[in-house]
Amino acid sequence: MQINKQKIVITIIFFLVISNLFAQEKSLLKYVDPYVGTAPSTTISATKHGAGTEQRANTIPAVGVPFGMTQWVAQTQRLETKCVPPYIYQDGTISGFRGTHWLSGSCVPDYGSFTIMPLIGKLKTATTEAIAHFEHADEISRPDYYKVEFSNNQLVTEIAATTRCSIMQFTASAVDSLYLLITPNSDKGKAHIFVNRAANEISGYNPAYRIYVGSGKPAGFSGYFVVKVERQSKISGVYSGANRFALDSIADKKNIGAYLGFKVAQGEVLRIKIGTSFTSIAEARKNLEAEIPGWGFDGVRAKATTAWEKALNKIQVADTSAKNKHIFYTALYHSLLMPRLYNDVDGTYPQFSHQYKTAKLSAGKNYYDDMSMWDIYRAELPLLEIIQPKLVSNIIHSLILKGQQGGWIPIFPAWNSYTSAMIGDHTGPFISSAYLKGIVNYDVKEAYHLLRQNAFETPPKADYEEGKGRRALDSYMKYGYIPLEDPVNNAPHSKEQVSRTLEYAYDDYALAMLAKSLGHTADYKQLLARSKNYKNVIDPATGLARAKHADGSWITPFYPDKKVSYITEGTPRQYTFYVPQDVAGLTQILGGKDKLESALDSIFIKDEYWHGNEPGHQTPYMYNFTNAPWKTQQIVAKVRSEEYTDGPGGMSGNDDSGQLSAWYVFAALGFYPVDPVSDNYQLGTPLFKQAVINMENGKKFVINTTKSTPSAFYIKSITLNGVKYKLNTISYRAIARGGRMDITLSDKHTK
Repeated sequence: MQINKQKIVITIIFFLVISNLFAQEKSLLKYVDPYVGTAPSTTISATKHGAGTEQRANTIPAVGVPFGMTQWVAQTQRLETKCVPPYIYQDGTISGFRGTHWLSGSCVPDYGSFTIMPLIGKLKTATTEAIAHFEHADEISRPDYYKVEFSNNQLVTEIAATTRCSIMQFTASAVDSLYLLITPNSDKGKAHIFVNRAANEISGYNPAYRIYVGSGKPAGFSGYFVVKVERQSKISGVYSGANRFALDSIADKKNIGAYLGFKVAQGEVLRIKIGTSFTSIAEARKNLEAEIPGWGFDGVRAKATTAWEKALNKIQVADTSAKNKHIFYTALYHSLLMPRLYNDVDGTYPQFSHQYKTAKLSAGKNYYDDMSMWDIYRAELPLLEIIQPKLVSNIIHSLILKGQQGGWIPIFPAWNSYTSAMIGDHTGPFISSAYLKGIVNYDVKEAYHLLRQNAFETPPKADYEEGKGRRALDSYMKYGYIPLEDPVNNAPHSKEQVSRTLEYAYDDYALAMLAKSLGHTADYKQLLARSKNYKNVIDPATGLARAKHADGSWITPFYPDKKVSYITEGTPRQYTFYVPQDVAGLTQILGGKDKLESALDSIFIKDEYWHGNEPGHQTPYMYNFTNAPWKTQQIVAKVRSEEYTDGPGGMSGNDDSGQLSAWYVFAALGFYPVDPVSDNYQLGTPLFKQAVINMENGKKFVINTTKSTPSAFYIKSITLNGVKYKLNTISYRAIARGGRMDITLSDKHTK
């Protein structure tokens, strides 16, 4: 009994020390740098392997809240152009402030956006004239607040935001005329805008259009907006480019918009507030009334600050390096932007894959879209499983709704439509992972029905051409791999047969685990057998992934270190290690643990590791399956230091909805989900002296790290809750239960 009391006292003292340590850190938001990722990458692997748009992280310094519907960003690039974010760091002019639906870190176009441009002096509506110069020294960019002073317009703009709305204030530096230009950014010339001067309101919409499969077709909804102005304007009108009209509406022309004109005194502030929606102007107005009922700018900003501090404080780190904290919390921030909320405050949302039809959620639910699933199932969604499991349930519920409304569960849902983007069928691993970890607040039977349909059935031709179902499933099931003779048509990424085979094998494993847990024994056995299909595209002679013909012969000639058509965004060598479900089986093909180690070495010796390519993200952790787990610690520390920094070019490629950032969050904590479906994370090497993960269930998991020297990164010893720990893994359940892991690092590895 006395021993138990001592343990209780020690535990209380321990957590008091933690509380005091982190109480000193009043704000974590100050460590977030939204400029990171807004310029071409300066990292080592991106310089070699990245090219063109692959060399930019494509993040934007936007104002908003975590997982919000609309973000707000200074617009330095005008159009909704694929792979061109609305803000690029090197630009020197601003053409407005955009209500954006940019998929953070992506290589896709914006959609349903609109822009508000304030101008001092003369009214100018031509796109070449309605611009202002700025310097980065005159900018302040935070997730909760943006401020800029134009170099040539004597005007200061400030922005704060809520989940669906924004408030902006413009301060004049001299007595002059102030004009507001509101432009729906329709590259197709299909937008509408309306002026209600009596109500001090401008409203409009910009129709969204699909990309990838179904590219150019209407997405079935628009980006709707309502702009309220604090006081009456002196003049108003509409325009199309440089042509202005004394009308109260304009539609279906290029470069259209509406303008309002005001007289302002020196130091006078003009405020506007904006509501947005994906369902109607009326709902945008309701969202605005609910989220910003008054005109208090500071109050809106304060709520956004609180939302971000709460989200960032899910993980608290202690370190003497401010730079390390900047990189970490910027990465965590980028991990908390997608998926995107799609429903209004009253639960109304656009039905998935329908034309301008809406539905309404039951109380307590939210609907999400813009899921870059090929990327985020690897680390970003697993991170949310730890720190925001309730959100994960809502995301899965959204996926089920999509499957019910469209008939097939989508593979890469974006623009609230089927896209069939990238490869694989990774909705399955995400849902399986969550369910097996006890995140279950959704209809799992319906989820399984929809996932099974994807795994076993090919849609009718018309549905298939709309992006429903797995690509090339018939070939995969017939041969056990996708042969070179199948070009994989009706896919944004055609061919890529080997990568598809490897990823379908993992998807089959994931669904097998869900089938087993639900008692579907026959499905489990069949899917588990299919999960071994990776063996059909690993050539035992070379020990590398390699394409096959339908007759079973290997492709010749074979180029292991060149980008080839049967591999997705990489080389055969880079993709060889994408067998997270059966590393033991891959090891056997290669000839044992030492051979696996040598094969992994070849990636890094040849400088073929590309951190900007998601399928390689687990590769540094694969050494844990060899006799040299210390190499995982070495490589992870190297990638952390070389592929991430705190400048605008500080990411090694497209952030892809936070996947690249989530990798860093995990790597800095000291573990990573090589197989996201399993309960285990592979241990790496922690970065911080202390990290505390605050779970939604109120538990805390604390990672304390002691280094023999400041540069030490090799694990010397571990204890878990005071007991010596010898595994290379830590389980989800061990983290979720709360506890303490103490790790001692040395500058020399132990064999």
